[in-house]
Amino acid sequence: MPRTIRNWALLATIALPVAIASAADADHCSSTDHRQLDFWLGDWDAFEWGELNHVIARTHVDLIAAGCAIHELYEQYDGLIGDSILSFDSARKAWQQTWVSNFGSLMVISGGFSGGALTLEGETHTGDGRSVLQRITWQQEGKGVRESSTMSRDGGKTWLPAFDVLFLRHQ
Repeated sequence: MPRTIRNWALLATIALPVAIASAADADHCSSTDHRQLDFWLGDWDAFEWGELNHVIARTHVDLIAAGCAIHELYEQYDGLIGDSILSFDSARKAWQQTWVSNFGSLMVISGGFSGGALTLEGETHTGDGRSVLQRITWQQEGKGVRESSTMSRDGGKTWLPAFDVLFLRHQ
């Protein structure tokens, strides 16, 4: 273990000056594509779609990595905690999200914007070792953000609703 720590320390001393110089020279993630999801940034209360009388979760969504990625911390009041990183990949011209939860699930999805909505699709691996396909869409909804999801357990032949949540700014 100590060898790994020394190697990371060495890497940091080599990479840090390059990273500082690069950040000073250019803003790599200020394109229109990179800023498409900025409407999702903020501090939010989450509600089941159509049930605005009961907050189910609190969500913090912030820019990280000098504005090149978005970090979401989702804390549901029943104990579920999820962390994700969303980013725009300039080479593939696609958005991607990696999500992990305290229940042992891992989701890696990708996709893009169409009609003002971001739709990502890919695999979710559950804590008990199962895999399902998941499709999630984010879109502005009035003063909030609607996030809805469908799942397929048969390789994409059929899709069933998974969740539908409205996020409103935390007061």
